[in-house]
Amino acid sequence: MHPRRSAQEVLLCNLCETAPLQSRCEVCNINLCKACVGEHLSDSSKQHNVMPYLQRKSTPNYPKCPKHANELCKHHCGDCDIPVCITCVSSGKHKGHTLSEFLEKLNSKTQSLQKDLEELETRIYPRYEKMASDVQTEKAEIETNYGKLTTTAEQEGEILHREITAIVNQRKSAIQEMKNKHLSTLNKNTEEITQKMAELKQIISDLKSILKSNDVSLTSTYKSRNSEFRTLPPKVRATLPSFTSQKINKDQLNEMFGSLSPLSINTEHGDTMKSAEAVSSPPVKPLLDEPCVTATIDTGYDRYTLHSVSCLSEDQVWTRGDNKTMKLLNLQSKLLTSIKTKSGKPPEDIAVTRDGDLVYTDPSNNTVNLIKNKKIRTVITLQGWRPRSVCCTADNNLLVTMDRDDREQSKVVRYSGSTETQSIQFDDQGRPLYSSVSDISENRNLDICVADFSASAVVVVNQSGKLRFRYTGHPSNTEQSFNPFGITTDSQSHILTADHYNNRIHILDQDGQFLRYIHCDLDRPLGLCVDIRDNLFVAECDTAKVKKIQYL
Repeated sequence: MHPRRSAQEVLLCNLCETAPLQSRCEVCNINLCKACVGEHLSDSSKQHNVMPYLQRKSTPNYPKCPKHANELCKHHCGDCDIPVCITCVSSGKHKGHTLSEFLEKLNSKTQSLQKDLEELETRIYPRYEKMASDVQTEKAEIETNYGKLTTTAEQEGEILHREITAIVNQRKSAIQEMKNKHLSTLNKNTEEITQKMAELKQIISDLKSILKSNDVSLTSTYKSRNSEFRTLPPKVRATLPSFTSQKINKDQLNEMFGSLSPLSINTEHGDTMKSAEAVSSPPVKPLLDEPCVTATIDTGYDRYTLHSVSCLSEDQVWTRGDNKTMKLLNLQSKLLTSIKTKSGKPPEDIAVTRDGDLVYTDPSNNTVNLIKNKKIRTVITLQGWRPRSVCCTADNNLLVTMDRDDREQSKVVRYSGSTETQSIQFDDQGRPLYSSVSDISENRNLDICVADFSASAVVVVNQSGKLRFRYTGHPSNTEQSFNPFGITTDSQSHILTADHYNNRIHILDQDGQFLRYIHCDLDRPLGLCVDIRDNLFVAECDTAKVKKIQYL
């Protein structure tokens, strides 16, 4: 027992252990003297509740121990994450474990619950409410929008009906015209025949009169006209017109009527809200007028073969060249460890996860591999696609760029472990976003930034895969081509990309506006990465060296 804490003595302050207590902090569960109250309240990490000692709350309601019926759990085992009683502690089962006061743990849990409640009420639930409201608004607009489509279809039908009616009327007019012409021809032929018949009747009558009269003069002067009438009048033969029906080509009719685009329903990758702690902006770091090289690492690779660099810490980087060996080096160029690919072929790209493990892509067998404790495990195997670059996201997912085996298409795919959760390939008009991606990085605002060397552009989409902008070089520079290879981002949401053949780094803001160049006598920069202190590491292909540059 503490020499000043005997039962016969006055209860003392838990902080100074010299003055009699007067108050108690219910949150921290400690007793305080008058002088120490102010010091205790100055700790703003907690919301303290200090009250006079005599007004303190009653004995805390400790939980009963499930193993020892008569004991209360006044301690908490951090390793087992359970409340424990003094008998549990004495039993030796928790020997070497981290023990704390149960009330302290309970208070910590309560504060955590309060933070969760606040975030749910003030940030998360309102977002869900807005999404639900947006859906209801969209549903309300469906009747109007689809009504417009129906009206348009009906109007198109009326136009088509009018055209068909006009064609039918044209055919009917043509039929009537042919009928009238046919009838007129027959009437003319009838008149001619009738006229001949009248003449024949007159001749017949005259001949009968001559024969009855026995008039010699009439008989002697008679001249026969039978030969004239033996040639009958022309007989009109008309071939009646016929109507030839055409088989209706429904496909052609559909095309004539007008097309209806298909309903496109895309479930976009849900935005991940940052935690309340992550929402706070980092300290503003202005750009240096003159960036400077603070260290140079000789990687030991042959010249012209260094391609990638990825930060493990502010003084250790992973590198990869044109062979199967990946190297971990410090700022003094000391080789700390090296690992060979499982296939024995050179990796295409490397990245460090949030847990400090190494990831590499291997196009020789279309795999993405994770190295943990020097053991290689294949986490992704592709079919018909070759992996190119890779980066780790804020939520510890992987973004992998890949080309189709025929190299005709490129895309970015998000993976959670080995599961594909998002594929980004086309813009809203169905046009390809990428030609051939050489590097990829996620920005602090969760934008996905890629260096598309073939397209001579930096292409940036948001977290859902919607195109935000393309950067094709400084607008005033029309003489030199833009050759982006490596790309990375920093705590200020800057985008940095390596302009390989022009030996410089472009710094952009998160909206694609050019800010400045970094030169620093770079020699064919390729891979880029930024450490936690915003130091830039640049892999120089030609020298096979990595330069550490301070630019903020």
